[in-house]
This record gives sequence, C-alpha cells and structure tokens, in this order.
Amino acid sequence: MRHFLTLRDFSKEEILDIISLAVKIKKRAKKGKFKPYMKDKVLGMIFEKSSTRTRVSFEVGIHQLGGKGLFLSSDDIQLGRGEPLKDTARVLSRMVDMAMIRTFGQERIEEFAKYSTIPLISGLSDRYHPMQLLADYMTICEHGKDKNLIAAYVGDGNNIAHSWLMLASKIGFELRICSPKGYEVNEQVLNDAHEFAKKSGAKILVCEKPKNAVKNASVVTTDTWVSMGQESEKAKRQSDFQGFMIDDKMMALAQKNAMFLHCLPAYRGYEVSDEVFEAHANEIFDEAENRLHVQKAVMVWLDRQR
Repeated sequence: MRHFLTLRDFSKEEILDIISLAVKIKKRAKKGKFKPYMKDKVLGMIFEKSSTRTRVSFEVGIHQLGGKGLFLSSDDIQLGRGEPLKDTARVLSRMVDMAMIRTFGQERIEEFAKYSTIPLISGLSDRYHPMQLLADYMTICEHGKDKNLIAAYVGDGNNIAHSWLMLASKIGFELRICSPKGYEVNEQVLNDAHEFAKKSGAKILVCEKPKNAVKNASVVTTDTWVSMGQESEKAKRQSDFQGFMIDDKMMALAQKNAMFLHCLPAYRGYEVSDEVFEAHANEIFDEAENRLHVQKAVMVWLDRQR
C-alpha cells in the first residue's frame, strides 16, 4: 500500500505513469465516458484548512470514478474537539477506502499516514502541495512545454515552491527559484532537491533577482503573497514583495511563447498583473481543471497498489 504525501516519495517513472493515466482519464471524460475504477468505494475528505478547488475536484473526481466522497470538516468531527489524529486515522481506516487530508502542518499528514491502513492523499500542507504540481506538469505537457523545460518560480518560498523543487529534481528539468529575503525556500527541501537532481540531471538555481529567474524561461509561475492563515502579515508581505509581480515587462524577459501558470486564487495587481493573467487565462484554467483529472489518476493509482 502506498500513500501520496509528497512528490519526494515518488520516482520519475511513477510520476509520469500517474500523468499518463490522468491524460487517459481526461480524454474519456471529454467524451462523457467515466470508467468506474472505484465503484462503490468511499473517499473520506478531511478539511482542517478550507478550499474551493480541492474540495470540488476531489468530490467530483471520486463521483466520476463511481465512488462517493464524504466531506469532513474539522468543525464537524471529533478531530475538531480534541480527538488525537492517530485515533481519527484508525477509525476512518475501518470505515472508508481512502482518505484525503488538507491541513496546516506536514507533520499531521505524516502522523495520519503512520496510523492509517488505507491510502492517504495530501490535499495540501504547510510544506508541500503535490497535487497542484501534478496538475501543473500535466498542463505543461498538454501545451508541449515539457521538452527542454526551463521553469521560473518567482514568489514566496512556500509549499508551492517546495513542490516545484521536488517535481523538477525528480523529472530532471531546469528550475529557477526567486524569493525575497526572509521568504526563501526551506533549506532542507532545497538540499533534498539538489540530491535528487544528481540522479535526474535537473538544474536547480536560486536567483537573487526575479528578472534573472525569468530570463529565457519557457514556463513562469508564482503564488499568492499572502496565503490562508497569514492575513495578519498582509501589509508587511505586500511591502516585502515589491518588485516580484509578474507583469508584461517581466514576461517579456521569458521565451516568446512562454506559459504563465498560477495555482489560484490569484490577486491581480500583487503577484501578477491583470494583463498577464488574462493573456494566459486559458493555460491557468486548464491547470485548474487538471486538478480534477490528476487527482482521479492518483486515487486510481493508489487503489491499484493495495
């Protein structure tokens, strides 16, 4: 049995296998065909941190696979009243077939997985957001940008940045990361990426200036400067991130037909200009849709490992 907690736990071949399955599932879905890979199976979806895309994509996804999703807010279950996470894991393991948790701390995901006897999927933590990066890479492949890929991430050194590091170091492409001082990526995650890159041939660069990261990139990406739970830091963060907005001038430094991706929600005028967002809206919303398809693929893939 396998869990899906972070891309660091998966090989290049496994990641590409999941992407290939997602493409297959998406093609069928576009024709209105939904193979019941998980007929009558139940996915327990624990949300300690709320979300639009994660909830809708998992709930619709398990339905399209022939199963049922249970939305479990921490406000509605005993977990929110002090029950140990390990007990919740052991109870759900006896009642549902698979679980997804979206939470604040990576350590909570790892604790749940330790006591779970069913596959667990990370819907997001403070350290990683692996589902988003699978969707990103699927979109990159669909748009033909996976060959000689040079990706630039400009913004907060957060869970999205960490997941980009894991994806690049496993797949083997060039990734440039640029964050303001004080918002750099986690040193251990960066070191792990460099270690994985020795095998894959990935090129991992940390740039001091956004323009150096974006120059000649084929894919440019960013994330919100103020994530959920950081609202009290909003004014300071907006000040600290000045000069990091992806606007037309910044995109002009990238390759002529470079993609721009954003995991959403996007705040125009902060991390991205309205002009750049709208010019690349098709790519961004392909990326958003692909969360649905890669998550279905992950559920099917994990179910096959049991």
